[in-house]
Amino acid sequence: MATSPTVLAGVSTSSPPASSPPLVAAKFPVVPLLIAVVTGVVTATLGVGGVVYYLAHTGRLSMQGVTAQKMEAIAPATTHAMVLEPFLVNLADAGGSSYLRVALTLRVADAADKKGIKGNGEEGKDDTGAEDAVAAVRDTALTVLGRQTADGLLASGGKEHLKVELKSALAEQNAKLKVKDVFFTDFLVQR
Repeated sequence: MATSPTVLAGVSTSSPPASSPPLVAAKFPVVPLLIAVVTGVVTATLGVGGVVYYLAHTGRLSMQGVTAQKMEAIAPATTHAMVLEPFLVNLADAGGSSYLRVALTLRVADAADKKGIKGNGEEGKDDTGAEDAVAAVRDTALTVLGRQTADGLLASGGKEHLKVELKSALAEQNAKLKVKDVFFTDFLVQR
């Protein structure tokens, strides 16, 4: 049997067909791309944060909540002390024999319109107004204190509750009087 060398030479089972290109796996640079993206994000965040920080601290960025707190801290409201003479009040106990001796000092915010008013005979009017204000405060305090009981005042938190009640009653009776705090300088409950 004779085989032709041309036939055998033309057929080869080990070589790939000439029409399809060889498959090569393409490598994509993932790590350098990931580093570049993270670096870009960090740089952009720092840049925007720096600009916002600069604008906020130079006052060019309007931030209402921070500005209000900052203005409040810069110009706190001026206050004065209103010292009241000691009270002697019968308490609302069942026996009727309990009483309270208390002296109060109130921290009151100054009115904005009182700045620069003094002078040329108006001081007498301010004294009369102050006496009227003290009389109104004493009346309100006597009303609130007269409703208290000895047990309520001596309980834990009794004084703090009384302070809150006094502040709310004073705010209700005289809206112009801005009581910031109430201090007890003398406090005696007798049963």
